[in-house]
Amino acid sequence: MVIASQAAEAHSAVFFMDGVQVARQMRLSEFGAFLDGYVGLSDLAETEVRAVLVNLNPDLTVAALVFFKIWFDEDGQADRSWSIPVEALAEQGSKGPDLGGGPIRLVCRSQTPDASVKESLWDPDMTPGNSHFHSIRKSVQANSLRFQKVEAREADIPTLDLPDDVPNDDDSQQRSRMAQLLREHRLRIKTLQSVHRDVLSDLRREHRVEMQALRNEFLELEQQYERLKHTNGQLKQRLAERNEQYLSMQQSMAGNHSESGDKASAELVLLREQLERKQHELKLRDEAIDALEQENDELKNREPLEGSVLAKLQDHSVFLVAFHHGVGHISLPAADISTYFKNPVAYAAERCGLSEAAYQEWLEHYEHPHCVQHNEAGVPCDEPIVRVTQPAEFKAGIDDRCDAHKP
Repeated sequence: MVIASQAAEAHSAVFFMDGVQVARQMRLSEFGAFLDGYVGLSDLAETEVRAVLVNLNPDLTVAALVFFKIWFDEDGQADRSWSIPVEALAEQGSKGPDLGGGPIRLVCRSQTPDASVKESLWDPDMTPGNSHFHSIRKSVQANSLRFQKVEAREADIPTLDLPDDVPNDDDSQQRSRMAQLLREHRLRIKTLQSVHRDVLSDLRREHRVEMQALRNEFLELEQQYERLKHTNGQLKQRLAERNEQYLSMQQSMAGNHSESGDKASAELVLLREQLERKQHELKLRDEAIDALEQENDELKNREPLEGSVLAKLQDHSVFLVAFHHGVGHISLPAADISTYFKNPVAYAAERCGLSEAAYQEWLEHYEHPHCVQHNEAGVPCDEPIVRVTQPAEFKAGIDDRCDAHKP
């Protein structure tokens, strides 16, 4: 950032905002020292600051505002790559609210003369009575930076007797006030739309995180269920083997009862005890598996938690929109979100009336329309061919071959 002149800098400042309040003020030259790396702010380390360039009229009323963002690194130094031409933007800003010296020149995310810097700007809060404009005007009036105020002197201007057909000043002022109100309302609508887009983006991001957590929880339960199922199968097999041993022992004891009655009785008691323990373990395993299956069913059919992103989406009838080639934009109602994220390709294929495999073949052709025929050495022909844009019209083995290799 280059300071245009001492005259311009004498009535320019940079405010750092915290919410709607002014947290820190500095003259423009002091801000330039931050950009040049001469000083740092340790309390702002690894922080993106919402700042405002404030240009003042000689009578210390606000002339122009530029709402911009700047990053401070881990050492509290301003981002060296920051190069937003805030002073030039301030001169090109469109009309904004009247903060005491007539409509200001305003530059923000929703109202900028240079769209290339839009993402480096931010929108002010225009809530009546608690807005950024109110806080900035209050800080300017306090003049804690001690700018020199130049009072406008009334010149000896001769007055003219205007003819009767000249428009009434009251009517002109009324029209000006109405125009100013219209500009402020349009600006507030733009900033509210920008806030809505940001909130919706945050909700989508939170939803993706929650859906990933639910998928991980579901996979973990499935893995635990499979482990218990496998263990249960092993226990049943071992129990069957024990039963066979028990029956074999009984038959052996029946034939040799007179010779080894005492020993067989002892072994029989031991086997019965082991059998009872295994049956008890099997019962516990079956109960655990039943509980997991019930929990798995509840998880699949569970309503979203109150206050969660999914619940908010359902309550406000919000639809997520996904895009797939061959289908275009798909509106996803809340009830279909889980099914979609489980297999997006299968979901898109179903919308096309195709199997997942057929849709995948067409998608590979659509993204890379080349001949897939291989020669005897296994090398693909890879000759460019005409792309089939509709999945239902694609015929594998014909539309993915060049003229030389078509059957």
